[in-house]
Amino acid sequence: MKYLNSLLLAIPLSIFLHLSDNSPVLIFLTACLSIIPLSGYMGKATEEIAIYVGPRVGGLLNATFGNAAELIITIFALKAGLLEVVKASITGSIIGNLLLVLGLSMLLGGFKYKTQKFNRAVAVMHTSMLLMAVTGLIIPAVFLNTHSNPAAEPLSLGVAAILMLVYLLSLIFSLHTHKDVFRPSQESSDKPKWSKLKSFTILLIATFFVVIESEFLVAGIEPVVKTLGISELFIGVIVIPIIGNAAEHSTSVIMALKNKMDISLEIAIGSSTQIALFVAPLLVFIGYSMGQPLDFLFTSYELIVIIMATVITAIISMDGRSNWLEGAQLLAAYSIMALAFLFV
Repeated sequence: MKYLNSLLLAIPLSIFLHLSDNSPVLIFLTACLSIIPLSGYMGKATEEIAIYVGPRVGGLLNATFGNAAELIITIFALKAGLLEVVKASITGSIIGNLLLVLGLSMLLGGFKYKTQKFNRAVAVMHTSMLLMAVTGLIIPAVFLNTHSNPAAEPLSLGVAAILMLVYLLSLIFSLHTHKDVFRPSQESSDKPKWSKLKSFTILLIATFFVVIESEFLVAGIEPVVKTLGISELFIGVIVIPIIGNAAEHSTSVIMALKNKMDISLEIAIGSSTQIALFVAPLLVFIGYSMGQPLDFLFTSYELIVIIMATVITAIISMDGRSNWLEGAQLLAAYSIMALAFLFV
């Protein structure tokens, strides 16, 4: 976290720019920078609290708050009616974790260690869950595109409920009935570095400022699109997922450099699973409650990149080993997809 602390200076700067009614583009950029360290502190505080409450509740906490910063950003986007940005961020989070984060971890870890091993059972479970989630995204999209009077809202709500149920079952499976299978072979330190009070205080403060900065960021999306000429789709797929999970992404790379690929894999693939099965359905219900109905009508290209990212990751991780070339392949796939979104 220390190397991200300098970015905390962007918080007062963004507030000053907002109060002085400065350029929306500058406010957007400073908000993006400020969310990076804030999300890191949210994640670190959650990890510390998880140590105090025990492995079962702690695992649930980490699963619930793992993508909290990005969830807050997308809630504000929902409130602003930027539904396409929200759906794009779901796509971007899934492919970003599977290809960018895991690819960078395998690449840099592979430079240091010729071959790295990880728990194959965990990788298989997560990728199979992702494939199931992709099914939940494809069926509504196909149905809504092939029927003249589609019941988009009830169908999306029904699929969202099923996906959340499966996510709950996966938590029971990994944290209770089969916890011995999913215990990392490379254990990280289980001694808390912060007190309970410090952990809760930092979590509350970081969440408070993420809420403020998320509002600044969302308010600046349309001016940025007009000024810089990039699309809302690109912002949703590339920008929001990267800044919302930058600190968590760096942790995955650090774990790979320490030859702890089990932990790195859990961060990267586990986060994608959480987005597909928990965050996306939750946003559907939140949007419905806000009067901003969010459906699962993703574009054909979004569905294709999610499917390809999941399949590529499943193939690469099925042997329980990784090397730098596999990391380079994942990064190449991400770069190709990102370029296509840039030129939309």
